[in-house]
Amino acid sequence: MHPCIVGWAHSPFGRLDQFDLEGLITSVTRGAIADAGIMAGDVDAMWLGNLNGGFVPDIFCSSLILQADDGLRFKPAVRVENACASGSAAIYAALDAIEAKRARIAVVVGAEKMTAVSGNAVTEVLSRASYVREEASQGQTFPGIFAQMAQAYFDRYGDHSATLAKIAAKNHANGMRNPYAQMKKDLGFGFCNTVSEKNPMIAAPLRKTDCSLVSDGAVAVVIADAETARAMNKAVRIRSRAHVNDFLPMSRRDPAAFEGPRWAWKKALSEAACGVRDLSLAEIHDCFTIAELLTYEAMGLAEPGQGARLLDTGTVMANGALPINPSGGLKSKGHPIGATGVSLHALCAMQLCDAAGDMQVRNAELAAAFNMGGSAVASYVTVLERVK
Repeated sequence: MHPCIVGWAHSPFGRLDQFDLEGLITSVTRGAIADAGIMAGDVDAMWLGNLNGGFVPDIFCSSLILQADDGLRFKPAVRVENACASGSAAIYAALDAIEAKRARIAVVVGAEKMTAVSGNAVTEVLSRASYVREEASQGQTFPGIFAQMAQAYFDRYGDHSATLAKIAAKNHANGMRNPYAQMKKDLGFGFCNTVSEKNPMIAAPLRKTDCSLVSDGAVAVVIADAETARAMNKAVRIRSRAHVNDFLPMSRRDPAAFEGPRWAWKKALSEAACGVRDLSLAEIHDCFTIAELLTYEAMGLAEPGQGARLLDTGTVMANGALPINPSGGLKSKGHPIGATGVSLHALCAMQLCDAAGDMQVRNAELAAAFNMGGSAVASYVTVLERVK
Protein backbone atom coordinates (compact mmCIF):
# COMPACT_ATOMS: atom_id res chain seq x y z
CA MET A 1 0.00 0.00 0.00
CA HIS A 2 2.79 2.38 -0.92
CA PRO A 3 2.10 5.97 -2.06
CA CYS A 4 2.34 6.77 -5.77
CA ILE A 5 3.50 9.64 -7.94
CA VAL A 6 0.44 10.53 -10.03
CA GLY A 7 1.52 13.72 -11.80
CA TRP A 8 4.51 15.93 -12.49
CA ALA A 9 5.82 19.06 -14.18
CA HIS A 10 9.44 19.85 -15.03
CA SER A 11 10.81 23.26 -16.04
CA PRO A 12 13.83 23.64 -18.29
CA PHE A 13 17.06 23.96 -16.32
CA GLY A 14 19.58 26.70 -16.98
CA ARG A 15 19.80 30.46 -16.72
CA LEU A 16 16.11 31.37 -16.63
CA ASP A 17 16.09 35.17 -16.46
CA GLN A 18 12.33 35.24 -17.10
CA PHE A 19 11.63 33.55 -13.75
CA ASP A 20 12.21 34.54 -10.15
CA LEU A 21 11.85 31.90 -7.43
CA GLU A 22 8.10 32.51 -7.15
CA GLY A 23 7.63 32.13 -10.89
CA LEU A 24 9.56 28.86 -10.93
CA ILE A 25 7.51 27.46 -8.06
CA THR A 26 4.10 28.49 -9.34
CA SER A 27 4.64 27.35 -12.92
CA VAL A 28 5.49 23.75 -12.02
CA THR A 29 2.86 23.59 -9.27
CA ARG A 30 0.13 24.46 -11.76
CA GLY A 31 1.58 22.03 -14.26
CA ALA A 32 1.77 19.10 -11.87
CA ILE A 33 -1.75 19.63 -10.54
CA ALA A 34 -3.08 19.73 -14.10
CA ASP A 35 -1.03 16.68 -15.08
CA ALA A 36 -2.48 14.69 -12.17
CA GLY A 37 -6.00 15.64 -13.25
CA ILE A 38 -6.97 17.04 -9.85
CA MET A 39 -8.15 20.39 -8.51
CA ALA A 40 -6.02 22.48 -6.17
CA GLY A 41 -8.65 22.00 -3.51
CA ASP A 42 -7.96 18.24 -3.56
CA VAL A 43 -4.45 18.82 -2.21
CA ASP A 44 -4.02 18.20 1.52
CA ALA A 45 -0.50 19.52 2.07
CA MET A 46 2.59 20.85 0.31
CA TRP A 47 6.33 20.59 0.73
CA LEU A 48 9.04 22.72 -0.90
CA GLY A 49 12.63 21.54 -1.32
CA ASN A 50 14.85 24.64 -1.43
CA LEU A 51 18.40 25.37 -0.23
CA ASN A 52 18.67 29.14 -0.83
CA GLY A 53 21.40 30.09 1.65
CA GLY A 54 21.75 33.47 -0.05
CA PHE A 55 20.90 32.86 -3.71
CA VAL A 56 17.71 34.93 -3.35
CA PRO A 57 16.23 37.11 -0.57
CA ASP A 58 13.18 34.84 -0.12
CA ILE A 59 13.90 33.09 3.19
CA PHE A 60 10.29 32.23 4.08
CA CYS A 61 9.13 30.76 0.78
CA SER A 62 6.94 27.74 1.56
CA SER A 63 3.72 29.70 1.01
CA LEU A 64 4.86 30.79 -2.44
CA ILE A 65 3.34 27.49 -3.59
CA LEU A 66 -0.08 28.94 -2.72
CA GLN A 67 0.45 31.65 -5.34
CA ALA A 68 -0.17 28.98 -7.98
CA ASP A 69 -3.88 28.61 -7.17
CA ASP A 70 -6.24 30.14 -4.62
CA GLY A 71 -7.59 26.65 -3.97
CA LEU A 72 -4.38 25.93 -2.04
CA ARG A 73 -5.15 28.60 0.57
CA PHE A 74 -5.13 27.36 4.17
CA LYS A 75 -3.37 24.12 3.25
CA PRO A 76 -0.21 23.41 5.28
CA ALA A 77 3.08 24.12 3.48
CA VAL A 78 6.62 23.53 4.72
CA ARG A 79 10.05 24.31 3.30
CA VAL A 80 12.55 21.46 3.64
CA GLU A 81 16.34 21.79 3.43
CA ASN A 82 18.98 19.07 3.38
CA ALA A 83 21.64 20.57 1.12
CA CYS A 84 21.61 19.14 -2.42
CA ALA A 85 19.15 16.47 -1.26
CA SER A 86 16.50 19.03 -0.26
CA GLY A 87 14.16 17.83 -3.03
CA SER A 88 14.25 14.21 -1.88
CA ALA A 89 13.89 15.31 1.73
CA ALA A 90 10.69 17.14 0.74
CA ILE A 91 9.39 14.04 -1.07
CA TYR A 92 10.14 11.82 1.92
CA ALA A 93 8.38 14.26 4.27
CA ALA A 94 5.29 14.06 2.06
CA LEU A 95 5.51 10.26 1.98
CA ASP A 96 5.73 10.20 5.79
CA ALA A 97 2.56 12.29 6.04
CA ILE A 98 0.67 10.11 3.56
CA GLU A 99 1.79 6.88 5.21
CA ALA A 100 0.73 8.30 8.60
CA LYS A 101 -2.66 9.09 7.02
CA ARG A 102 -2.25 12.78 7.75
CA ALA A 103 -2.61 13.51 4.02
CA ARG A 104 -4.17 11.81 1.04
CA ILE A 105 -2.77 13.97 -1.78
CA ALA A 106 0.44 16.01 -1.50
CA VAL A 107 2.25 18.41 -3.80
CA VAL A 108 6.03 18.45 -3.59
CA VAL A 109 7.99 21.21 -5.32
CA GLY A 110 11.75 21.46 -5.68
CA ALA A 111 13.04 24.83 -6.82
CA GLU A 112 16.21 26.92 -6.87
CA LYS A 113 17.15 30.26 -8.38
CA MET A 114 20.95 30.30 -8.48
CA THR A 115 21.91 32.67 -11.30
CA ALA A 116 20.76 35.94 -9.71
CA VAL A 117 24.09 36.19 -7.86
CA SER A 118 27.70 36.05 -9.04
CA GLY A 119 29.64 32.85 -9.56
CA ASN A 120 31.78 33.67 -6.53
CA ALA A 121 28.64 34.10 -4.43
CA VAL A 122 27.35 30.71 -5.59
CA THR A 123 30.65 29.11 -4.57
CA GLU A 124 30.45 30.79 -1.16
CA VAL A 125 26.85 29.67 -0.55
CA LEU A 126 27.60 26.09 -1.51
CA SER A 127 30.76 25.96 0.61
CA ARG A 128 28.57 26.49 3.68
CA ALA A 129 27.03 23.07 3.02
CA SER A 130 30.34 21.52 4.10
CA TYR A 131 31.73 21.29 7.65
CA VAL A 132 32.37 24.95 8.36
CA ARG A 133 34.78 24.28 11.24
CA GLU A 134 37.15 22.44 8.93
CA GLU A 135 36.52 22.38 5.19
CA ALA A 136 34.83 25.76 4.66
CA SER A 137 37.04 27.60 7.15
CA GLN A 138 40.10 26.28 5.30
CA GLY A 139 38.78 27.68 2.03
CA GLN A 140 37.76 24.36 0.51
CA THR A 141 35.02 24.58 -2.10
CA PHE A 142 32.89 21.66 -3.26
CA PRO A 143 35.04 21.09 -6.34
CA GLY A 144 37.97 20.88 -3.93
CA ILE A 145 36.15 18.43 -1.67
CA PHE A 146 35.21 16.12 -4.52
CA ALA A 147 38.71 16.50 -5.96
CA GLN A 148 39.92 15.12 -2.62
CA MET A 149 37.65 12.11 -3.15
CA ALA A 150 38.94 11.66 -6.70
CA GLN A 151 42.56 11.88 -5.62
CA ALA A 152 41.97 9.34 -2.83
CA TYR A 153 40.39 7.00 -5.38
CA PHE A 154 43.27 7.52 -7.84
CA ASP A 155 45.85 6.90 -5.11
CA ARG A 156 44.14 3.61 -4.25
CA TYR A 157 43.15 2.32 -7.70
CA GLY A 158 45.26 4.22 -10.23
CA ASP A 159 44.66 7.31 -12.36
CA HIS A 160 41.07 7.24 -13.61
CA SER A 161 40.98 10.64 -15.30
CA ALA A 162 39.95 8.96 -18.55
CA THR A 163 37.15 7.14 -16.74
CA LEU A 164 35.79 10.44 -15.48
CA ALA A 165 35.98 11.85 -19.00
CA LYS A 166 34.00 8.87 -20.30
CA ILE A 167 31.30 9.59 -17.72
CA ALA A 168 31.17 13.26 -18.73
CA ALA A 169 31.02 12.38 -22.43
CA LYS A 170 28.26 9.81 -21.81
CA ASN A 171 26.13 12.26 -19.87
CA HIS A 172 26.57 15.07 -22.36
CA ALA A 173 25.56 12.73 -25.18
CA ASN A 174 22.49 11.65 -23.17
CA GLY A 175 21.60 15.27 -22.44
CA MET A 176 21.18 15.90 -26.16
CA ARG A 177 17.91 13.93 -25.90
CA ASN A 178 16.63 15.75 -22.81
CA PRO A 179 14.32 18.71 -23.54
CA TYR A 180 14.87 20.06 -20.02
CA ALA A 181 18.68 19.95 -20.12
CA GLN A 182 20.76 23.07 -19.62
CA MET A 183 23.60 21.95 -21.89
CA LYS A 184 22.54 20.11 -25.02
CA LYS A 185 25.97 19.59 -26.51
CA ASP A 186 27.77 16.33 -27.23
CA LEU A 187 31.28 17.27 -26.13
CA GLY A 188 32.92 13.93 -26.89
CA PHE A 189 35.50 11.97 -24.94
CA GLY A 190 38.53 13.74 -26.42
CA PHE A 191 37.41 17.18 -25.29
CA CYS A 192 36.39 15.95 -21.82
CA ASN A 193 39.72 14.13 -21.37
CA THR A 194 41.90 17.09 -22.34
CA VAL A 195 42.79 20.10 -20.21
CA SER A 196 42.41 23.17 -22.38
CA GLU A 197 41.39 26.81 -22.30
CA LYS A 198 37.76 25.73 -22.66
CA ASN A 199 38.16 22.81 -20.27
CA PRO A 200 40.48 24.07 -17.54
CA MET A 201 41.49 22.23 -14.40
CA ILE A 202 39.09 23.41 -11.67
CA ALA A 203 40.50 21.44 -8.74
CA ALA A 204 42.99 18.73 -9.69
CA PRO A 205 42.23 16.13 -10.88
CA LEU A 206 38.76 17.51 -11.74
CA ARG A 207 38.37 19.51 -14.94
CA LYS A 208 35.49 21.79 -15.86
CA THR A 209 33.77 18.91 -17.68
CA ASP A 210 33.87 16.92 -14.42
CA CYS A 211 31.71 19.51 -12.63
CA SER A 212 27.95 20.06 -12.76
CA LEU A 213 26.35 23.33 -13.76
CA VAL A 214 24.95 26.35 -11.93
CA SER A 215 21.25 26.36 -12.74
CA ASP A 216 17.78 27.76 -12.19
CA GLY A 217 14.90 25.33 -12.32
CA ALA A 218 11.90 23.75 -10.65
CA VAL A 219 10.07 20.43 -10.65
CA ALA A 220 6.83 19.41 -8.96
CA VAL A 221 5.22 16.04 -8.34
CA VAL A 222 1.80 15.09 -7.01
CA ILE A 223 1.85 12.12 -4.64
CA ALA A 224 -1.28 10.22 -3.59
CA ASP A 225 -2.02 7.33 -1.27
CA ALA A 226 -2.46 3.93 -2.90
CA GLU A 227 -6.26 3.97 -2.78
CA THR A 228 -6.53 7.42 -4.34
CA ALA A 229 -3.94 6.53 -6.98
CA ARG A 230 -6.16 3.73 -8.29
CA ALA A 231 -8.52 6.33 -9.74
CA MET A 232 -5.73 8.36 -11.38
CA ASN A 233 -4.71 8.20 -15.03
CA LYS A 234 -1.21 7.03 -14.11
CA ALA A 235 0.54 5.90 -10.96
CA VAL A 236 4.18 5.15 -10.14
CA ARG A 237 4.58 3.41 -6.80
CA ILE A 238 7.34 4.18 -4.34
CA ARG A 239 8.35 0.55 -3.86
CA SER A 240 11.04 1.34 -1.30
CA ARG A 241 13.07 4.21 0.05
CA ALA A 242 16.07 4.70 2.30
CA HIS A 243 17.65 7.78 3.84
CA VAL A 244 20.90 7.78 5.80
CA ASN A 245 23.18 10.54 7.05
CA ASP A 246 26.90 10.21 7.63
CA PHE A 247 29.31 12.36 9.63
CA LEU A 248 29.59 15.90 8.27
CA PRO A 249 33.39 16.31 8.63
CA MET A 250 35.36 14.75 5.78
CA SER A 251 38.10 13.98 8.32
CA ARG A 252 35.84 11.37 9.93
CA ARG A 253 35.22 9.46 6.69
CA ASP A 254 37.11 7.53 4.03
CA PRO A 255 36.78 9.92 1.06
CA ALA A 256 36.90 7.12 -1.53
CA ALA A 257 34.49 4.70 0.19
CA PHE A 258 31.12 6.47 -0.28
CA GLU A 259 29.85 4.63 2.80
CA GLY A 260 26.63 6.66 3.25
CA PRO A 261 25.43 6.04 -0.32
CA ARG A 262 26.43 2.37 0.03
CA TRP A 263 24.24 2.01 3.14
CA ALA A 264 21.30 3.76 1.47
CA TRP A 265 21.50 1.60 -1.65
CA LYS A 266 21.72 -1.59 0.40
CA LYS A 267 18.69 -0.64 2.50
CA ALA A 268 16.54 0.50 -0.43
CA LEU A 269 17.27 -2.57 -2.57
CA SER A 270 16.68 -4.89 0.37
CA GLU A 271 13.33 -3.26 1.16
CA ALA A 272 12.37 -3.46 -2.53
CA ALA A 273 13.29 -7.18 -2.54
CA CYS A 274 15.35 -6.77 -5.71
CA GLY A 275 18.94 -6.70 -6.82
CA VAL A 276 20.68 -3.79 -8.47
CA ARG A 277 20.68 -5.58 -11.85
CA ASP A 278 16.89 -5.95 -11.66
CA LEU A 279 16.68 -2.20 -12.27
CA SER A 280 15.84 -0.94 -15.75
CA LEU A 281 17.61 2.38 -15.17
CA ALA A 282 18.85 4.75 -12.48
CA GLU A 283 18.97 8.53 -12.25
CA ILE A 284 21.81 9.37 -9.88
CA HIS A 285 23.48 12.41 -8.35
CA ASP A 286 26.53 13.14 -10.51
CA CYS A 287 27.34 16.56 -9.08
CA PHE A 288 30.88 15.65 -10.14
CA THR A 289 31.92 12.76 -12.38
CA ILE A 290 33.77 11.12 -9.49
CA ALA A 291 30.42 10.92 -7.66
CA GLU A 292 28.95 8.86 -10.50
CA LEU A 293 31.95 6.53 -10.56
CA LEU A 294 31.79 6.03 -6.79
CA THR A 295 28.03 5.45 -7.03
CA TYR A 296 28.53 2.58 -9.50
CA GLU A 297 30.46 0.83 -6.76
CA ALA A 298 28.25 1.95 -3.87
CA MET A 299 25.13 0.57 -5.55
CA GLY A 300 26.81 -2.78 -6.07
CA LEU A 301 27.25 -2.70 -9.84
CA ALA A 302 31.01 -3.11 -9.49
CA GLU A 303 33.57 -3.99 -6.84
CA PRO A 304 35.63 -1.11 -5.38
CA GLY A 305 38.07 0.16 -7.97
CA GLN A 306 36.30 -1.63 -10.83
CA GLY A 307 33.64 0.92 -11.83
CA ALA A 308 35.46 1.80 -15.06
CA ARG A 309 34.58 -1.62 -16.48
CA LEU A 310 30.89 -0.64 -16.61
CA LEU A 311 31.75 2.07 -19.13
CA ASP A 312 34.09 -0.16 -21.11
CA THR A 313 31.41 -2.88 -21.44
CA GLY A 314 28.63 -0.37 -22.17
CA THR A 315 26.56 -1.50 -19.17
CA VAL A 316 25.73 2.04 -18.03
CA MET A 317 25.28 3.58 -21.48
CA ALA A 318 21.86 4.69 -22.72
CA ASN A 319 21.38 1.41 -24.60
CA GLY A 320 23.19 -0.74 -22.03
CA ALA A 321 21.94 -3.32 -19.56
CA LEU A 322 21.48 -0.66 -16.84
CA PRO A 323 21.47 2.89 -18.21
CA ILE A 324 22.73 5.39 -15.65
CA ASN A 325 21.52 8.97 -16.11
CA PRO A 326 19.74 8.58 -19.45
CA SER A 327 18.64 12.21 -18.85
CA GLY A 328 22.25 13.42 -18.97
CA GLY A 329 22.41 13.70 -15.20
CA LEU A 330 23.30 16.82 -13.28
CA LYS A 331 26.37 17.09 -15.52
CA SER A 332 24.31 17.95 -18.61
CA LYS A 333 20.80 18.58 -17.28
CA GLY A 334 21.92 21.06 -14.63
CA HIS A 335 21.78 21.16 -10.84
CA PRO A 336 19.35 23.70 -9.35
CA ILE A 337 19.96 22.51 -5.79
CA GLY A 338 16.45 22.23 -4.34
CA ALA A 339 14.97 20.94 -7.60
CA THR A 340 17.41 18.10 -8.20
CA GLY A 341 15.88 15.47 -5.92
CA VAL A 342 12.38 16.05 -7.25
CA SER A 343 13.74 15.96 -10.81
CA LEU A 344 15.37 12.57 -10.25
CA HIS A 345 12.04 11.12 -9.08
CA ALA A 346 10.03 12.78 -11.85
CA LEU A 347 12.41 11.52 -14.53
CA CYS A 348 12.13 7.98 -13.21
CA ALA A 349 8.34 8.29 -13.22
CA MET A 350 8.41 9.52 -16.82
CA GLN A 351 10.53 6.53 -17.83
CA LEU A 352 8.22 4.04 -16.12
CA CYS A 353 5.16 5.57 -17.79
CA ASP A 354 6.81 5.54 -21.24
CA ALA A 355 6.60 9.32 -21.21
CA ALA A 356 10.32 10.15 -21.47
CA GLY A 357 10.32 10.96 -25.18
CA ASP A 358 13.76 10.73 -26.77
CA MET A 359 15.25 9.79 -23.38
CA GLN A 360 13.05 6.69 -23.12
CA VAL A 361 14.67 3.46 -21.97
CA ARG A 362 12.98 0.50 -23.64
CA ASN A 363 10.78 -1.72 -21.47
CA ALA A 364 11.46 0.25 -18.29
CA GLU A 365 9.85 -1.56 -15.37
CA LEU A 366 11.89 -0.66 -12.28
CA ALA A 367 13.89 2.51 -11.67
CA ALA A 368 15.98 3.98 -8.89
CA ALA A 369 16.73 7.57 -7.91
CA PHE A 370 19.81 8.47 -5.85
CA ASN A 371 20.09 11.99 -4.41
CA MET A 372 22.97 13.16 -2.26
CA GLY A 373 23.38 16.13 0.08
CA GLY A 374 26.87 17.51 0.62
CA SER A 375 29.93 15.29 0.26
CA ALA A 376 27.99 12.00 0.54
CA VAL A 377 26.59 13.15 3.89
CA ALA A 378 22.82 12.83 3.23
CA SER A 379 21.94 9.93 0.94
CA TYR A 380 18.48 9.10 -0.41
CA VAL A 381 17.72 6.08 -2.59
CA THR A 382 14.22 5.39 -3.93
CA VAL A 383 13.07 2.39 -5.96
CA LEU A 384 10.02 3.08 -8.15
CA GLU A 385 7.71 0.90 -10.25
CA ARG A 386 4.72 1.59 -12.45
CA VAL A 387 1.27 0.61 -11.22
CA LYS A 388 -0.80 1.96 -14.12
